[in-house]
Amino acid sequence: MLFGRVLAKRPEKSLLLTGLRGVGKTVLLNEIERIAAGQGFRTILVEAHEGKPLAVLLAPHLRRVLFDLDRLKGAGNKVRRGLGVLRSFIGGIKIKVGDLDFGLDIEAEPGSADSGDLEVDLPNLFVAVGEAAQERGVAVAILIDEIQYFSAEELSALIMAMHKMQQRQLPLVLVGAGLPILPGLAGESKSYAERLFSFPAVGPLPQADAEQALQDPVRAEGAAFEPEALREIFRLTQGYPYFLQEWGYQAWNRAEASPIGASVLHETNDVVLQRLDENFFRVRFDRLTPREKTYLRAMAELGQGPCRTGDIADKLGVRITTLGPVRASLIKKGMVYSPSHGEMAFTVPLFDAFMRRVMPNFEP
Repeated sequence: MLFGRVLAKRPEKSLLLTGLRGVGKTVLLNEIERIAAGQGFRTILVEAHEGKPLAVLLAPHLRRVLFDLDRLKGAGNKVRRGLGVLRSFIGGIKIKVGDLDFGLDIEAEPGSADSGDLEVDLPNLFVAVGEAAQERGVAVAILIDEIQYFSAEELSALIMAMHKMQQRQLPLVLVGAGLPILPGLAGESKSYAERLFSFPAVGPLPQADAEQALQDPVRAEGAAFEPEALREIFRLTQGYPYFLQEWGYQAWNRAEASPIGASVLHETNDVVLQRLDENFFRVRFDRLTPREKTYLRAMAELGQGPCRTGDIADKLGVRITTLGPVRASLIKKGMVYSPSHGEMAFTVPLFDAFMRRVMPNFEP
């Protein structure tokens, strides 16, 4: 719907997908890129992460798109102007963006996107790219994963740039994905963000869909899960796609005959948990400070969550006001989020059980 309306030159909100870890946001983003490319969009797919600024992330890809547009037939000079604006933008941010050889005949466009203020320059750059795409009769889709890692200034600049796209009805759209804190971050950044974006939530699969996701590929191989086994996998995974894959994979490898029964799951449970602990959970746990680990262990003591911040403080035996810095650090690292005022929850499903395994003795 979004891509069709953009191609028809009708206004439509861009998308920011939200959900916990392991629900398939990245897979969905890749599929959306495939759909966009199939409809003729020029696509950019990047993943945000700590330590790489938004400008550095986007500039090489925008250059590629502009050169691609330059090869299309069409009158006018908007594409060449777009390259000049991009060159000015890179000079303005004063950050090395790889080896971008623009060619001797492409000069910077003085006074365009070169102020060094990202909230001014990025919207101007997007306008130049959008006008170039419009002139060539195509559209551009920018897809960004883990968008919550951008700084407040970067997120604000991105929202302002998309506001320009909507105001001028230029054929450039944004599809992002991030943790459940994303709508709040966008709203705090710009009050009009809700008018620019839809925030569809991506969650765990309902039981019927989870069972189908397990059963269909097994049946394609001439085997099947027993209904009891499917129910047990759903109970263990709570319907989260990443965990469904892990339990399904190990059950398939362990089973000696069809149908695959619940007894196989009991045999594979320790193997699955070990794999998750060593990979999916451990890579996040190892980034934490001792104080952050203790905070999360207190949350785990209270259950899966969400849990009240006051209860966390009580578990730790401290005043709630002293926990602000560690809570803010955990939010920034993408480990927890606030589903409502005064509550905290894990961004990683089943992380409470992992914390109890890795830190069996709770000591505030």
